[in-house]
Amino acid sequence: MSTLADRTIAALRTNHDDLAAFVGGLSPGGLARPSGAAEWTVAQVLSHLGSGAEIGLAVLRAALAGQDAPGQDFNESVWSRWNARGSREQADDLLKANAELVAAYESLDPGTRERLEVRLGFLPAPADVTLIAGMRLNEAALHTWDVKVAFDPRATVAPDAVEALTDLHAGPLDFMVGFIGKPDALDRRQATLRVETSDPERVLGLTLGETVGFSQVPDPADVVLSAPAEAWLRLLTGRLDPAHTPASVTVTGDGVTLDDLRRVFPGL
Repeated sequence: MSTLADRTIAALRTNHDDLAAFVGGLSPGGLARPSGAAEWTVAQVLSHLGSGAEIGLAVLRAALAGQDAPGQDFNESVWSRWNARGSREQADDLLKANAELVAAYESLDPGTRERLEVRLGFLPAPADVTLIAGMRLNEAALHTWDVKVAFDPRATVAPDAVEALTDLHAGPLDFMVGFIGKPDALDRRQATLRVETSDPERVLGLTLGETVGFSQVPDPADVVLSAPAEAWLRLLTGRLDPAHTPASVTVTGDGVTLDDLRRVFPGL
């Protein structure tokens, strides 16, 4: 039986292969297009993914050696090198760096996937493979959408990534909703949400108040949000503007509208 770590790593492979096929055919004009990430071109998104892959591989190698992850000075040196590259080089180098990272995850045996401890400076306790691979999948899948939506407004996040990320956000990555959520956008209003997703089908609880966080599924709930899980993930990451919202997304109840939720989750 596959674990969440296994599913996450498999989704990273699918994401890489899909992105490689897409990026390889981009022209200089395509790389210069505005992406779905505010203020970034397609090439800048690819550069961000490439530098993240290089840093992620260094983090994984450090954990395998029983060491702490490299610090901020290392990260900044990586970003500087990637930012100095031309757009075609950024695109090509992303594919190389990401292939190396994905292969490194795939090489982990079941015991390592279960027991490896990754010491990250911004977390209070060591992370496991599910968490760090999940953080990478979240970044890779959503930024792949940023790239593809520059060419197709109907672009969606890949289904296997959606399935893994839906469970990751309600599990190991649940802390992220409190980090990215902006409760002040509701002017101190409080609400409980029942979130019903399709593809995959899940029922989640979300509380909006002084903080934003997952909770037990409320019964009754102040508000019910029904959406494809793909749209739910894009809402959480600031990518569900009106132009990219499926007609099947509905919000019923009192106190919170879909526009309110967009303000709570503006993206990073």
